[in-house]
Amino acid sequence: MPRARSRARSRSVRDPSGWRLPPPATLALLYLGCIVVGAILLWLPVSLQRPIPFWDALFMSTSAVTVTGLVVVDPGSTFSYFGQAVIAVLIQLGGLGLMTFAVLVLSALGIPVGMPQRLILREEVNQTSIANLMVLIRVILAVALACEAMGALALSVVFVPEYGWGQGLWHALFHSISAFNNAGFALFHDSLMSYVGHPVVNLVVPLLFILGGIGFVVVGDIWQVRGWHGLTLHSKLTLAGTLSLILGAWVLFAALEWQNPGTLGALSSTADKVWASWFQAVTPRTAGFNTLNTSGMHDSTTLMTMALMLIGGGSTSTAGGIKVTTGIVLLLATIAFFKRHTSLNAFGRSMKMEEVMKVLALTVVSMLLVLTGIFLTSISHDGAFLDLAFEISSAFGTVGLSRGATTELDALGRTLVMIVMFLGRVGPLTIGFFLATHSVPRVRYPAGQVYLG
Repeated sequence: MPRARSRARSRSVRDPSGWRLPPPATLALLYLGCIVVGAILLWLPVSLQRPIPFWDALFMSTSAVTVTGLVVVDPGSTFSYFGQAVIAVLIQLGGLGLMTFAVLVLSALGIPVGMPQRLILREEVNQTSIANLMVLIRVILAVALACEAMGALALSVVFVPEYGWGQGLWHALFHSISAFNNAGFALFHDSLMSYVGHPVVNLVVPLLFILGGIGFVVVGDIWQVRGWHGLTLHSKLTLAGTLSLILGAWVLFAALEWQNPGTLGALSSTADKVWASWFQAVTPRTAGFNTLNTSGMHDSTTLMTMALMLIGGGSTSTAGGIKVTTGIVLLLATIAFFKRHTSLNAFGRSMKMEEVMKVLALTVVSMLLVLTGIFLTSISHDGAFLDLAFEISSAFGTVGLSRGATTELDALGRTLVMIVMFLGRVGPLTIGFFLATHSVPRVRYPAGQVYLG
């Protein structure tokens, strides 16, 4: 018994400074606090061009911090430059991680980063060890700032001639930050539909959210190795899965929507249709921008988009969803089952069956959360079931694509969407903490028979 109590005490996170909360709870409180502060700032008169209820400000702050992009008011016409800047800062904090910025500030001030802070940081960047955390954080910041700066420079070529130097540069910077962090916030009422055939917008914006969505670990690995054979298994799985999903979705979207007058069929040139298909194939992976009317898609395309939103991007990235590697491991486990294999193999490396248990837990919890959100939302909103399911899937995957249902929800519906957005951003981090916590059972039971299938 004394030994058991000692093990129980060792699982709690405490140090001489009085640390008590487990890292996931602390991280969730940090995000919650940031949302509340952001809502207050967005509700100030200096942030607004026209008054809005505090509830709308809270929704917009939640969407920004969780880098989702669902909106109940038009950011471009509702918020002043100050309010838009607040949204951009919230997106940056939420996308790269609150604890990441806190640790960087502490390091810049010369304040040592203690073990409790490192534990929270480990959960935020989805690492299993605290070794080399500071190196990873510096890589994250360097990659983010470099990509956003280059993205803003490229987009300024588009926006400056149209809006002038001041507003054009701001549009370029805001959309670069929003794209890299997979937030999906746009300062135009129709997102990027006005640029459906513009080559620069269709190349720069997707490139930004692809780089932000594959994961900082993968980007760092590519930068250090600069060759396929030397990449880690995680990087190879992420890159292969991302490429497969993009190409498959690109072809499927074009095939399903080519003649649809509500989407591709309304475009006059083949080039515009190809650009639009490319953009809409990539954006469901948690980016949230759109160059076509999402509500005009066929039901089949809508279901495909929902599947892409639930899968999401890569681990340790600005993207949401269950993550690409989770989906790949589930697929490999299914193939191994039918081939009667006892281990998973990919790219000359093997994975433990423990990894399958982890991804199963993450997937089951995620699906239960999505189904519960759809069920609760549909209680007070009969009709347009596919639209409601689409909004909840978008909220959980922190995507931001919408078929118009969000603005029509009542207070209860919007509250549920905010909760799903919050859990979609913070939930996987919390689940990861529990999956990384091992416990040895003190009692073993005899094996029993369960009939499956």
